[in-house]
Amino acid sequence: MRILLIEDDDHVADALREALVRFGHTTDHITQGAEAVGAAEQADFVLLDLGLPDLDGQEVCHRLRESSQVPIMVLSARTEEIDRVLLLQAGADDYLVKPFSTRELVARIDAVSRRSLRTAVAIEPGQSDSPIQLGPLSVEPRTRKASVDGRSIALTRREFDLLLALLADPGAVRHREDLINEAWDPNWHGSTRTLDVHVSSLRTKLGHRDWITSVRGVGFRLAVPAAMSTGS
Repeated sequence: MRILLIEDDDHVADALREALVRFGHTTDHITQGAEAVGAAEQADFVLLDLGLPDLDGQEVCHRLRESSQVPIMVLSARTEEIDRVLLLQAGADDYLVKPFSTRELVARIDAVSRRSLRTAVAIEPGQSDSPIQLGPLSVEPRTRKASVDGRSIALTRREFDLLLALLADPGAVRHREDLINEAWDPNWHGSTRTLDVHVSSLRTKLGHRDWITSVRGVGFRLAVPAAMSTGS
């Protein structure tokens, strides 16, 4: 893969580039967040450090996600949960806390890439042009667009994948493990708290908490809220 590394510390960047080359990847390196959008056009994957001199990493992530579906992994020494939550909500696909081993980094890159590839090829040609409807909710898998009552919803890559996973069996309880396997990766090693964060964000964007109900100890169910189904 061609990996874009956004990192302002040359020593860190050199070490990462050397490691990634050993595993067969080509790496481009930039030090400024403002350059990220243009540089990402040629990349298959983005590694984003948060401590950039010109832009906050969260802003860089937002800008990248507005113009591209390229997989983004955040690399940071910040360990607070709120930092992880904000970056995941901004569109990051994974978050790796420094220090980390090269093997873990490469394994996570591979896992995120596998998930992204499956998402790209999973749409069957005969079904790709037909939106999925659930009451006022409309989802278009090919264009990755979603709307409620005609109102467009801006979803991150992961939020959209999670919504598709819930739509696979609307009204039924989807187990947490199944949702993680489908919206992330069977070999994903992150905290299951990430699923809760994305569910919470998805509820907010759908406009009503009751779109997604939780079943304690099991998982989540997607259904049209009673208020909407009755027209009140």
